Amino acid sequence: MDRARLAAWTGLVALLAALNYAARFSGSSSTSSNAHNDVYSYSTFAGGLIVYLVWLGAVLWIAAGRRDLLALRLPRSLPRAAGLAVAAVAAIYLIEAIVSVIPLPESPGKEQGLTPTHWEPAHAGAFAANVVLYALVAPVVEELTFRGLGQSLLAFLGRWPSIVVVGISFGLAHGLVEALLVLVPFGIALAWLRDRTKSVYPGMIVHGLFNGVALAVAVLT
Repeated sequence: MDRARLAAWTGLVALLAALNYAARFSGSSSTSSNAHNDVYSYSTFAGGLIVYLVWLGAVLWIAAGRRDLLALRLPRSLPRAAGLAVAAVAAIYLIEAIVSVIPLPESPGKEQGLTPTHWEPAHAGAFAANVVLYALVAPVVEELTFRGLGQSLLAFLGRWPSIVVVGISFGLAHGLVEALLVLVPFGIALAWLRDRTKSVYPGMIVHGLFNGVALAVAVLT
C-alpha cells in the first residue's frame, strides 16, 4: 500500500467534497433555477475547463512515476468490455428509474443542475462547448481520479470494498444530497466495470455517454 499517495488522493477527494458541499449549502451551487441554463454560457465552459485541468494536474502529480495506477490500458477483450459496459448502463438506468418514483424534496437531476430547462438556439455554440466539457473532459478527469487512481490505491481493501468505497467517494465529491441516490450506485457500477475490464476506458465512454444523453434529452424534450 502506498500510504503517501493514498493520503494525497483522500485529501483531494475530501477537498472536492468540502468545496462542493459548501457551495451546495451556501446557495451558490448549480441548484438554482438559473444555474440549469449555465450550459448556454461560455464562462461556464472556461471556468469548468480550468477547474478540471487543475484537478487533472493534481491526479497526475499523485500518480507521478506510477502510470499503472491510472489503469490507462485497453481491455483484453473489446467485445467482452462492450457487453459489460451495456450491463453497467442497464443497471444505472434501472436505478435511476427506481429513484425517480421516490418522493424527494428535489429530483437528483435537478439538484445536480447539469441539464438545461429549455433549448436556446441563440446559444448553440456555448452549449456545444459545454457538451464537450461535461461529456468528454469531465468523464476523463473523474474516471482517472476515481476508477483509475483511487481504485488502484484502494485495492488493498479487497475487490468489493474498494468498489463500494470508490462509488461512495465519487458520490460525495459532487457535493449533493438527493443525487447521492444515483451518483453512488453510478460510481459503483463504473468501478465494477473497471474491475472487470482492468481499464478506465470503458468507464470513460459510459460516463461520457451518460452525461451527453442527459443533456440531449433535456433540450429535445
